[in-house]
Amino acid sequence: MELIRIPRIMQDTAGGHFLHGRSIGLVPTMGALHEGHLSLVRRSKGENDITAVSIFVNPLQFAPSEDLNKYPRDIDGDTEKLRRENVDILFMPDAHLIYPEGFSTHVEAEGISEKLCGAFRPGHFRGVATIVAKLFNIVKPARAYFGQKDFQQAVIIKKMAKDLDMAIDVVICPTIRENDGLAMSSRNLYLNKDERKAATVINKCLTQTTELIKSGIIDIESIRRFMKEKLSEEPLITEIQYASIYSPQTLDELEKAGKGALLAIALKIGKTRLIDNMIVNP
Repeated sequence: MELIRIPRIMQDTAGGHFLHGRSIGLVPTMGALHEGHLSLVRRSKGENDITAVSIFVNPLQFAPSEDLNKYPRDIDGDTEKLRRENVDILFMPDAHLIYPEGFSTHVEAEGISEKLCGAFRPGHFRGVATIVAKLFNIVKPARAYFGQKDFQQAVIIKKMAKDLDMAIDVVICPTIRENDGLAMSSRNLYLNKDERKAATVINKCLTQTTELIKSGIIDIESIRRFMKEKLSEEPLITEIQYASIYSPQTLDELEKAGKGALLAIALKIGKTRLIDNMIVNP
């Protein structure tokens, strides 16, 4: 596995693969890799000649009050996991090379970034879109891989790629879950034993709401009330930010559920913010 830290070298390396007709698959990450990330790596390896994984804890997507300095980091463990998966390139740049002095250009998908998580994390998706745009320009992938758990992020990146005429296939892969249904996330490491057990209520709520919709209850008020009641049964939840049903294209709340609608939840257990979602297929 080739370790690259300098963006210009990554660009030159990617250019060499392109000249030789080799496609590159990119898996952008912030590290603290788990099975969800590795599932994206395996998908990329099956669809591309070269697989590159980026590890970069992006300061632009963290508000001053958020967990940038505490965000889980395990460079040695991550590197070993990627070696075992036979990843071709690990791109792990320093922040000062990605955002040099005087950096002042940003990318934002207006009309989508402000909804759902964006309402509670102002500026977050501007930071996400900016770093992903930079990674796309540096690595020049044919395909880039993201998990469905971060659904809003995926919608924004797909729109950015379309609006800016990026010749990149943005591939959204299924959420990988623990045996008890909790969506895998690096932030799960923040949870203590009791909080970790409590977090299983999220997937249970999504699953039970899907069954409710399948039974014929599709109006928004009934769905919202049911989700709130189920989540409120867990005393360790300190805040429910949103829990409802949305359009998977616009992320607007729907008046009634239908095939392909998005059930989505964001909440805090203790101080840890968790998100999850499920596509309704009644």
